[in-house]
Amino acid sequence: MTTTIKATEEQQDSPFALSHLDALESEAVHIFREVAGEFERPVILFSGGKDSIVMLHLALKAFAPAPVPFTLLHVDTGHNFPEVIEYRDRTVARHGLRLHVASVQDYIDRGVLRERPDGTRNPLQTVPLTEAIQRHRFDAVFGGGRRDEEKARAKERVFSLRDEFSQWDPRRQRPELWQLYNGRHAPGEHVRVFPLSNWTELDVWQYIAREGIELPEIYFAHEREVFSRSGMWLTAGDWGGPKEGETVEKRLIRYRTVGDMSCTGAVDSDATTLDAVIAEIAASRLTERGATRADDKLSEAAMEDRKREGYF
Repeated sequence: MTTTIKATEEQQDSPFALSHLDALESEAVHIFREVAGEFERPVILFSGGKDSIVMLHLALKAFAPAPVPFTLLHVDTGHNFPEVIEYRDRTVARHGLRLHVASVQDYIDRGVLRERPDGTRNPLQTVPLTEAIQRHRFDAVFGGGRRDEEKARAKERVFSLRDEFSQWDPRRQRPELWQLYNGRHAPGEHVRVFPLSNWTELDVWQYIAREGIELPEIYFAHEREVFSRSGMWLTAGDWGGPKEGETVEKRLIRYRTVGDMSCTGAVDSDATTLDAVIAEIAASRLTERGATRADDKLSEAAMEDRKREGYF
């Protein structure tokens, strides 16, 4: 027992020991390279949110100085925050990447999808996503999902097999012992890959601070006109808010997670720097999705139901 403890202490004191961020980075880089070696047409889901930003940063590091051997895909609801879309386009141009955009609005205009009564379009992303995967024959799709976000995502493997309809069946998922990933799939099937599975929200922000990664300003405290609905501060916009009786007010807020404006709530915050955001998250007892995402509160199994249908 004493010998084991002493050996562990010596490993921690070793100049060659990896910090927890270095270990997470190393694992993610390994996953990107593994996919590049196993699959023919991988794609990275890139929305301009912090998780996809970190994922792209890791992909750039994994293959530097060569270019990233993957294209990008964004499912645009049409209700995204303008600051995030501007960041997305600027980042794609800066790195000379190719971006595919699947538009929910196009599907609504063609009558394939219908607007929901509550105005949110997040649940409408599934059809554009799955059809884009089929049309471009992507066989591996990188997503920024993390296991700490939500209980359905906690069930995910790093390599998550999806059938020919892009549906997720937890009974078909494979063991991943010793970081050995099985990418085998039948024609028409594909694999969703989650390099950030073992990261937490705090890890993501600490890594952003360490690497000096630029983010959309929406993630830091700023004044914005918002209104209260179901205990969350939502941004007024063309998506259908506010309704009669909902009062718009200007508040100092920031966003912990960024998605469709109709279902992404802000939090009261005065954190204008990375250090302040990290301190705020370290003290929080609510996950980012649990605190700010209305689409995850539609039912107890809302996320799992959408995953089974082909959602992220």
